Amino acid sequence: MISNLYVGSQNPVKINAALETLSDTLDEAFEVEGISVPSGVSDQPMSEEETRAGAINRVKNLLTLHDSSVGDAWYVAIEGGVDVFEDGPATFAYVVIYHQGHWSVGRSANLPLPVSVYQALQRGKELGDVMDALFGTQNVKQKGGAIGLLTHNHATRQSVYKVALTLAMAKFHYPDLYTD
Repeated sequence: MISNLYVGSQNPVKINAALETLSDTLDEAFEVEGISVPSGVSDQPMSEEETRAGAINRVKNLLTLHDSSVGDAWYVAIEGGVDVFEDGPATFAYVVIYHQGHWSVGRSANLPLPVSVYQALQRGKELGDVMDALFGTQNVKQKGGAIGLLTHNHATRQSVYKVALTLAMAKFHYPDLYTD
């Protein structure tokens, strides 16, 4: 049986991370569709709260497009953001998974950002654009991202998203241990 997977983005990095994670963790085949839906937050979320809200809003907007009470569909959204923490500015992502009335919200690890990069974001630029200018790349947000650039590709956007999604899947592997 092939299940449907709806991802709240048309970014191939996010779509592939969701597809690979759910296929691997559930040992199932999926028909995946990336759908551009609004996040309801800034193009470049500048806080944990805004980033989390953006991921949740994307799944809620996916759900308005489909009858989620029918079938075995999965809904996933990934929202990248930045914030300043005790040890300085960093980028991270929130991930949200919805399936048959159950939600799981997770978060990736932090990638420290140079202060100059964060200052450019405060002036209204998006992280991908700042990194493209800094490293002479094109459309890095649909490739390895700032994570790939700053780690010499030892980690990438997709690899970090997959870890966050894998952890968020725990609620679906052991639903009796979790309550919503």
